[in-house]
Amino acid sequence: MNTRNKVLLLKIFIHLSAMLPLVYYYYLAIADDLGGDPVEAIIHFTGIGAFNLLLITLLVSPMAKKIKQGYLLQVRRLLGIYTFVYAFCHVVNFFAFEVQFDVALFVEEVIKRPYVLIGMLAFVLLIALTITSLSRLKKKMGKRWQTLHNSIYLVAILIAWHFYWSVKSEISSPLFYVFLTLLVLSMRKSKIKKILFTS
Repeated sequence: MNTRNKVLLLKIFIHLSAMLPLVYYYYLAIADDLGGDPVEAIIHFTGIGAFNLLLITLLVSPMAKKIKQGYLLQVRRLLGIYTFVYAFCHVVNFFAFEVQFDVALFVEEVIKRPYVLIGMLAFVLLIALTITSLSRLKKKMGKRWQTLHNSIYLVAILIAWHFYWSVKSEISSPLFYVFLTLLVLSMRKSKIKKILFTS
């Protein structure tokens, strides 16, 4: 199979793997079949989905290098876009179901609750990364594009922090994700060191 077909099949797999669970979960929510607390369930699902997709996106480069399959790099943007889609749904769910479309209350929650503020900072960065993922903007930005997209590492840390602070009792899951985040970032340590010491 040639590289073009491999990339095509991988992109189809990503589309199906990302969209079908999202559509299914919203179907369950509409059918009132998400258990005793459907609001928490859908917010948690989209949040964890965004986190998982972000970590997978960060894994692409070291994995492609390790197994010597450079074509994997061609799906990073798609994974990044789906990371944003899930994050967008996560924020919209919070805005719609937790604060009932009350803009003033939403702003108050962002200011009052540190974990919400951290999550919103990560989301704003994701917006910037998604918009500038367009090839035309990438060319126009030049070296500034890479500087901006290096903030993906900060986004990963912010999301791990957001998840840890958002949990009130059972912390085993957020701690596991903190560990996963540090593990994934350790695979990019050479790149991160270069960013830190040349900035």
